[in-house]
Amino acid sequence: MATELILAVDLDDKDVAKSFLAPLRGELSWVKLGLQMFLKYGPGIVDEFADAGFKVFLDLKLHDIPNTVASAIKSLRGRPCGMLTIHTLGGAEMMRRALDAAEDALPQTRLLGVTVLTSMNDAQLAGIGVPRAPMAQVEVLAKLAAEAGMRGLVCSPLELPSLRGFLGEEIALVTPGIRPKTASLDDQSRVMTPADAAAAGASYIVVGRPILKADDPVAATRAIQRELA
Repeated sequence: MATELILAVDLDDKDVAKSFLAPLRGELSWVKLGLQMFLKYGPGIVDEFADAGFKVFLDLKLHDIPNTVASAIKSLRGRPCGMLTIHTLGGAEMMRRALDAAEDALPQTRLLGVTVLTSMNDAQLAGIGVPRAPMAQVEVLAKLAAEAGMRGLVCSPLELPSLRGFLGEEIALVTPGIRPKTASLDDQSRVMTPADAAAAGASYIVVGRPILKADDPVAATRAIQRELA
């Protein structure tokens, strides 16, 4: 399966975002909406971007007790989001309850388990009491998620070869931390180019600032799509 591009719409204003996306319709299918947009405008923002012609990846990174996460997912009933994130650190029971809730309320939505944020490195993990290196911690959480029944994971591109090695092709791997060679790393610690991520087995790559801050966003999008092809 070809690797697909997801644009992270990390903008403050929905109308600005829609204007930005208008010339990109037809150039990409997926947009990622995060907490910033969701909290400002509410769940209806999902419908607005779906109505604008895009598949929506809702990146809320839900993490709470099992009942609360399940209830939160049920509150999104019927929203046209193709993917939704939860934290694997919530544990197997939380993930199972989330999957049950999604099967009922969001049957067309793939739940993605967030493993280790791409902004985290060895020192930062150690600072929160995790003795493992990011790669080892990702593998532990990925195995837990797969055993709980999750069909998708978010990981850094650097973990792609390892995860593909023991998860196979059935689980979608979504990778932020993607930077074309000429782009700034910004706040990402574990990064890879689009072409390398595709070769390593990414199902989807998430790109934000290299497109959002480009002088020509359409040209930047097309360049990334050419790399993926």
